Order: sequence, then C-alpha cells, then structure tokens
Amino acid sequence: METKNIIFELRTKRGLSQDELAEKVYVTRQAVSRWENGETTPNTETLKLLSKLFDVSINTLLGSPRQLICQCCGMPLEDGNISKETDGVFNEEYCKWCYSDGEYTYHNMDDLVDYCAEHMANENFTSEQVRAYMKEMLPKLNYWKR
Repeated sequence: METKNIIFELRTKRGLSQDELAEKVYVTRQAVSRWENGETTPNTETLKLLSKLFDVSINTLLGSPRQLICQCCGMPLEDGNISKETDGVFNEEYCKWCYSDGEYTYHNMDDLVDYCAEHMANENFTSEQVRAYMKEMLPKLNYWKR
C-alpha cells in the first residue's frame, strides 16, 4: 500500500478531518491533502509525529518498503513488537523485548542464546539447534557488532 493510502486510512479510522490531523502534526490542511493525493510525502520530522500519533512505525507509514528485524535478537519487527523510546517514539532497530524505555535487556550474548534456547525449542527445533542458529546469526546483527 502507498503512503497516501496509509495516511488516509489511518486518519479516517481515527475519525479525523484533514484539518484536525494537520493541527496535530503542525502542518496545513493543504499539506495533508497533498500527502493523501500522492503529490508529496511528509518530511522526516512529520513522519515521526504521525508515527507517534497513529502508533505505527515510520516503516509502516511508508508502505513497509523493508523488512525490519531486531538488531539484537533477529526477530522480524512489526508495529506491535517494535520498541519505543522513553518519549514514545518507535525505535525501529529493536523489538520491545530487547530494548525498552531506553534500556537494553541483553548485555551478554550467551544470556540471550540461553533464553532463546529455552523458549524457542519445540518438537521441530531442539534447544541445541536453536543455540547453534543463534550463535551463528547474532554476531551479524548491529547490536552485537559494536
């Protein structure tokens, strides 16, 4: 779905007029109209405001052009599990279990591997297979590269 349709759908679901949305994100009604007609897209700061207002990620507002994954555990990120900063803004780098309110949950890779081995193992994927997968994948993620 395109940004213009996403903004229109989110606005109408909230029962907001173009004027009301414009007021909430500090732009003109004409700017909202141009977004919804596909003439322009919101700038970065306005995308942040829209993200917070509608409780969706900027990635969602832009039509999900890329598949986001947590840069700590590798979990696919969707609006419901993306972490937020202390001010409520989405942090599209991490899931809410690895980063919450400005704090990282895991500081040691082995702790994360142990947790995942315990909780992800099932009849198709043993805890040792989970461990091996995580130990190979995690070092490739930005959090563990630093």
